[in-house]
Amino acid sequence: MTQSFDQAMRAFEPALPLGVAYSGGADSTALLVACARKWPGQVVAIHINHGLQAAAAAFEVHCRKVCNGLGVPLHVETVQAHAALGQSPEDAARIARYKAFNALAHMEYAGAAIKTIAIAQHADDQVETVLLALGRGAGLAGLSAMPARWTRGALTYHRPLLRVSALDVRDWLAMENEPFVEDPSNADTRFTRNHIRAVLLPALQAVFPQFRDTVARSARHAAEAQSLLNELAGEDWLSVACSDDGLPNIRNLQALSPARQSNVLRLWLRQKYGVVPQAAQLTELRKQVQACTTRGHRIHLKVGEGYVERQGAMLAWIAVMT
Repeated sequence: MTQSFDQAMRAFEPALPLGVAYSGGADSTALLVACARKWPGQVVAIHINHGLQAAAAAFEVHCRKVCNGLGVPLHVETVQAHAALGQSPEDAARIARYKAFNALAHMEYAGAAIKTIAIAQHADDQVETVLLALGRGAGLAGLSAMPARWTRGALTYHRPLLRVSALDVRDWLAMENEPFVEDPSNADTRFTRNHIRAVLLPALQAVFPQFRDTVARSARHAAEAQSLLNELAGEDWLSVACSDDGLPNIRNLQALSPARQSNVLRLWLRQKYGVVPQAAQLTELRKQVQACTTRGHRIHLKVGEGYVERQGAMLAWIAVMT
C-alpha cells in the first residue's frame, strides 16, 4: 500500500550523520526538510552540479539559500556528466553522481564520518524505472528496479520515499510552504522517462488506480527471484571453477543445463571483470561452449568491451586495450 510522506519519514531510521542528495527540486527538498527537522545538527545536504544546463548555477544559488534557512551545511560537487558514445545522458549523470558520492565517503560531520546517503526517488520514479526496463526487454535484475537500501563502497544508500507517490510529496511540500525549483528539462518529452511521466502514468492511473503498489510488488517479486538466481549461480560456480585464477572449466560448464550455464557465466563476468553481457552475446557464448568438444575448437567472442576466449580447458575474458 502506498505510504504517506509522514509515514515514510517516521519509518526512516538511518545511521547518523546523514547526507541527503539535494538538487533543489520538489522531491529532494521535501526529503531534506523532513530529515533536517527529524535530526537537527545531524544532516548535511549534498548538491551535485552536473553542468548540463544553463540553469545549473541558479539551482546551486537556490540550494545555498534554502540550506542557510534550514541551518543545514551544503556540500557542492561539480562533475562532468557528458554522455559517451552509446550512453544516455541519464546514465552519464548517474555515474558522475556516484563518483561524487564516493569522494565523500570519509567526510566527517558532527564528529563522525558520513557513511549514509538518502536519495529522494519515490513511487512514481519506481514505476518509470520498471517501464523503462520492460521497454528494453530487461531480465529480472532490471525488473527489480530500485532497491530501498543498498551498499556501494563505503557508503550505504537509502530511498525512504519509494512507497510515496509524487503527488503526496508535492502535497506535503505545499502544506509546509517550502520553496523549490523546477528543472525545465523535466518537461522535455523527447526524453523517454519524461514521456512516460507525462503520458503513460496518467493513463495507468485512469485504468489501474493502484498501479504504484502493484508495480512495486512485482518489482519486489523480481528482486527475490533474482536473489535466488544469484544463490544458485554461486553454488554452480563451486562446481564450474577449476582454476586458481577463477576461470570456468568448459567441460564442467557443459554439464549444466543451458539456463544454469547462462546464469553462472553472467555471475563470472560480472564479479570478476565488471562486465554485463548482452542477452545475444550470452546466448552465442553458451552455444559455443556447447560446441566445444575438440581440442582445436576456438572460442573468440565479443562480450562487453572485450572478448571471451578459450584458454585450454578454461574460458577467460580479455579486455580490449585502447
